[in-house]
Amino acid sequence: MLWLQNILRTSEQVIMEMNLVRPVAAAMASILVAGRSFRKKSLDISGAIFAVFVMTIHITVNYRFAAILLAFFFTSSKLTKIGEDRKRKVDADFKDGGQRNWIQVLSNSGIATLLVLITWKLVGAHDYCLDAKESPLLTSLAGGIIGHYCCCNGDTWSSELGVLSDEQPRLITSFKPVRKGTNGGVTKAGLLAAAAGGSVIGLTFFLLGLVTTNCAFDVSKKQLFVIPLSALFGLCGSVIDSLLGATLQYSGFCTVRNKVVGKPGPTVKKISGLCILDNNAVNLLSILLTSLLSSIAFSYVF
Repeated sequence: MLWLQNILRTSEQVIMEMNLVRPVAAAMASILVAGRSFRKKSLDISGAIFAVFVMTIHITVNYRFAAILLAFFFTSSKLTKIGEDRKRKVDADFKDGGQRNWIQVLSNSGIATLLVLITWKLVGAHDYCLDAKESPLLTSLAGGIIGHYCCCNGDTWSSELGVLSDEQPRLITSFKPVRKGTNGGVTKAGLLAAAAGGSVIGLTFFLLGLVTTNCAFDVSKKQLFVIPLSALFGLCGSVIDSLLGATLQYSGFCTVRNKVVGKPGPTVKKISGLCILDNNAVNLLSILLTSLLSSIAFSYVF
C-alpha cells in the first residue's frame, strides 16, 4: 500500500504543478502583450494593467476564449491606426494609437470575463463542443462570450472603417444625412465592416476548435454555424450601438472646434440624442444586449 500512496502523492504534485504552470504562463504572455500595446500607445498605463488581468483569466480558462479576445484586440488596434490624420479631423476625442484606458478595457471585456469565470467554475480549463442537447448551459455561455466579442469587434470595425468612407453617414433612427462622427450615424461600408468584424471572431473560434476539441461527427458539422452567426451578431451589435448612440447619447456640432462633440455648450448646435449615456455606457449596454441575444441564439442553433 505504501507504493500506491507514493504514486498518488506524486500524481497530486504533478497536477498541482500543472495547475500552476498555466496561469503563470498566461500572466507572462499577458504582460508581454499589454506591454507591447502600451509602447505602441494602444493602451495607457491603466488600460495595460486591466488588460493583463483580463487576458490572464481568458488564457488560463480557455484558449479559444483567449483567441477571440486577442482577435478583437489586435484587429481593432490595427484599424484604429489606419487613416489617423483623417480621423483626427473628425473625432473630438481622438488619441494617437487609440490609448484605451481601464474603463474602456473593462467595458469591452467585463461581461465576457464574468462569463468565462462562470464557465471555469462549471468545467474548469477544459474546452468543449457547442452542443445544446448535451450541455445547454455551456453552449449558452459560449454564445454569450462569442456574441460579446462579435459586438466589440463589429462596432470597432464599423466605426474605424466607416468614418474613412466617402459615403455620407445617415442617422439610423431617421436616415437623415449627418456629419461624420455623429453618434448613431451609419454607412453601408460601416455596416459591412461590422459583419466582417464579427465573422473574424467566429472564424477564429471555429478554426482553433479543430485543434482543441474532439466533437462527434454530427456535432462537428454544426460548429460551422458559428461563423455566420458571428457575422450576424457583429452587425447586430453595431446596429444596437448606433440606435443607443442616436437616442441616448448627445451629439452636437461645435462651431469653434468645427467638430462633432458629445456635450452641449454655448457654441454647440445639437444634432441628435440626449445626455443620458456616454460612449462607454453605450458600448457596455450594446454588448450586454448582444451577448444576451447571442446566448439565446446559440442555445437554439446548436
